[in-house]
Amino acid sequence: MSKKVLIIASNANAIGPNNRRTGVFLPEVAHPYAEFDKAGFHIDFASLTGDTPYLDALGLAGDPDNLKFLTGDGWDLMQKAARLEDVDTSVYDAVFVPGGLAPMVDMPENELLKKVIVDAYERGAVISAVCHGPVAFLNAKLSDGSHLVAGKNISSFTTKEEDNYARADVPFDLQAALVTQGAIFHEAEPWQDQSIQDGRIVTGQNPASAKSVGEKVVALLTE
Repeated sequence: MSKKVLIIASNANAIGPNNRRTGVFLPEVAHPYAEFDKAGFHIDFASLTGDTPYLDALGLAGDPDNLKFLTGDGWDLMQKAARLEDVDTSVYDAVFVPGGLAPMVDMPENELLKKVIVDAYERGAVISAVCHGPVAFLNAKLSDGSHLVAGKNISSFTTKEEDNYARADVPFDLQAALVTQGAIFHEAEPWQDQSIQDGRIVTGQNPASAKSVGEKVVALLTE
């Protein structure tokens, strides 16, 4: 039986005091999707509200995996994303949260999302995210009351990267917030591929890391 992966997307389309347009960053969903698809996994999409998520970085559509996502099944499935509260998340072997600035808007405090992430982790599923997606793990607490990220090797979009990208738009610094909750943070040079696996947690630093996050999730589910 093929493994099942749930991709949980933000529904935000603007961020910050200047209403900067945003959404899910195209390669951060398309590249992992390509790895899951090649592995023969069953892939479903959910979003926090059930409305169609927005895509950012459509200017990168020339990339082969991005183009295949847009013209194949990926974007079609993402447009039909179910409302997270209507999904039986217990049937999935892995949960993946793509980035873009959008998750910084509606994912930092979403209680249902935190519950889904923690429940998946505590029942032995893989939890994964890339770039700003690891904000989904922030403020999530395990059943013993400890922060999910405490003592875990984690990566995300870094302070240095944010300083040259969207500092004026984001509500807080993601790297600093994860470290405050006890994450052992791993930082590569800005915009370089870096993904980290710690047990059943896989995180990546930036768009360049999306493919390797997908590869690590596939390796975990097929080992």
